[in-house]
Amino acid sequence: MSHPHHRTTTTFARDSSVFDSFRYHSTTTVMTHKQRFKRVAKPILHLPRIKPARKTRLSKSLKLTAPESNPSSEPHISFEKTKPLPREFFQIDALDLAPRLLGKFLRRDDVVLQITEVEAYRSNDSASHARFGITPRTAPLFGPGGHAYVYLCYGLHVMLNVVADKEGAGAGAGVLIRSCAPVCGLDVIQQRRGQKTDKPILLTGPGKVGQALGLSTEWSNHPLYTPGGLELLDAPEHENILVGPRVGIQYALPEHVDALWRFAIAGSAWISAPRNTLRPPF
Repeated sequence: MSHPHHRTTTTFARDSSVFDSFRYHSTTTVMTHKQRFKRVAKPILHLPRIKPARKTRLSKSLKLTAPESNPSSEPHISFEKTKPLPREFFQIDALDLAPRLLGKFLRRDDVVLQITEVEAYRSNDSASHARFGITPRTAPLFGPGGHAYVYLCYGLHVMLNVVADKEGAGAGAGVLIRSCAPVCGLDVIQQRRGQKTDKPILLTGPGKVGQALGLSTEWSNHPLYTPGGLELLDAPEHENILVGPRVGIQYALPEHVDALWRFAIAGSAWISAPRNTLRPPF
């Protein structure tokens, strides 16, 4: 939820033993997306141990056909009978949800995007909009996981976030969709973006994603798990991911500025700048 604000020194009443108060360091090995992050109650530590997560299988309703003139490396997929992810999928900690969203599909009418880069924001995170408390704008962020939280950045860019966790348990947590790759509806995406290109510049950046989907702040609080409108669809998990510090949050506390809560699909060209801060996790 990158947004320009002055440095805040807000004190949070949340348990300091949880994941978001930790600082992470450089990494050297590759982690597969069949793994998840485990919280460890220590004040300063390296990236937590990883334990295997259940592998997601491609829904039988996704019909794979021969690749067409598609800029994405994915095969052409028919989504006609595909159902959105269930509500329970989203009601977990934002740090667990963020890497699991990589590779999933966002669909609005004829436009389908594949998520390639995200950032996690937790409730007691000095970079999160949760620090402002419940306001007319942030109210959806404090609701149950699985809803959209859409806000305007710099008065220009529409930013899409996926609300995480159960209502009350992790209130104020979400995942920012930073970048995507086009899967369907390239002509519509190009028209909305005002760019006749199939290069990554088309969708690498959260404001570009919101524009490509034709979103406005009226979509905030929309349930992403219900058919119709804006939906989040399942897809196979990606083997390798990258992590790094989040972008544009220099106003936050140092431990949150340095936290490796940005996640991206390794090897994808559809990742926003800066790319040189992303690396394989421990």
